[in-house]
Amino acid sequence: MSGTSAALTPPADAVAPVRHPDAPAPGELLGAHYEHCFGCGEGQPHGLHLAARAGEGVSVTAEFTVRPAHQGAPGLAHGGVLATALDETLGSLNWLLRTIAVTGRLETDFVRPVPVDTVLHLGARITAVHGRKIYSTATGRIGGPEGPVAVRADALFIEVKVDHFIENGRPAEIQAAMADPDQVKRARAFEVNP
Repeated sequence: MSGTSAALTPPADAVAPVRHPDAPAPGELLGAHYEHCFGCGEGQPHGLHLAARAGEGVSVTAEFTVRPAHQGAPGLAHGGVLATALDETLGSLNWLLRTIAVTGRLETDFVRPVPVDTVLHLGARITAVHGRKIYSTATGRIGGPEGPVAVRADALFIEVKVDHFIENGRPAEIQAAMADPDQVKRARAFEVNP
């Protein structure tokens, strides 16, 4: 996108992203990475309940329905909620690399208002990787996957180890997530945002 800051521009020696051989197949629903995540978890009554699907290469698609609890101005989605939807979609890309990463920077452009009860169609892809840095971009469209762009974002994710969450998270939630007998759920709980 034009106007992207230097911090979100991959360096000349960045490499193309490579989808992990064990990544979910194109079209596969990724599911919530953590039940209590505001972006994708079903355990959040006013959360976004964003549902992402693996796309081709290193891309994902997602949908988010703007509910009355998500409004800022009367009848319109709150900009912070839209940024959260973009961040959640971008964060789900890391599951295709099978990398634990957190948002380092997110730049969002708000192009047009998004009314309550609108389904926001999101698409995201990783554009480059440089060491621990993962560069990605996303758009949110209204009226369908090919509809007009309402929001867009560029992001930089930073690969981290699980210790990042253990050292910084609240102990009760960390212990509960690490005690989950489902190995995939345990791994996914620690995959995206700080």
